[in-house]
Amino acid sequence: MQELDFPKFSFRFKNRENKVSIFDPIRKKFVILQPEEWVRQNCVQFLLEIKGFPKSLINIEKELRINDLKKRYDIVVFNTDGSIHLVVECKAPEIPITQATFDQIARYNLALNANYLMITNGLNHYYCAMNYREGRYQFLKDIPKYT
Repeated sequence: MQELDFPKFSFRFKNRENKVSIFDPIRKKFVILQPEEWVRQNCVQFLLEIKGFPKSLINIEKELRINDLKKRYDIVVFNTDGSIHLVVECKAPEIPITQATFDQIARYNLALNANYLMITNGLNHYYCAMNYREGRYQFLKDIPKYT
């Protein structure tokens, strides 16, 4: 797989019927290794090992409804009270991050109301803090560690 702009993490791989799978520690199963999944698994390790979020607060690829449309988010990190701390949108490395990507995560966040947003294609990472009182967001250099 392509080298990404994340620290080097160790992963478990499995090869079956000429398909490589990677172990997802959140879903507790092997999933087919596609470029977007490679980014997602690196991001999960970043959240666990670098940012210190507990596994129990991380959720991956769950369905949500937005205006009667079914959508799937990539990664959500919860606060201990059940509110949403962070929403992450992952793209494959060859997919450029565009305004459409920001629009996509903004639509998801209408239903989720996260404190922070992260968008990554594994090569470029963008972080935002939400300010609901003023109806705006602020770009950050990084997201805070879990406290």
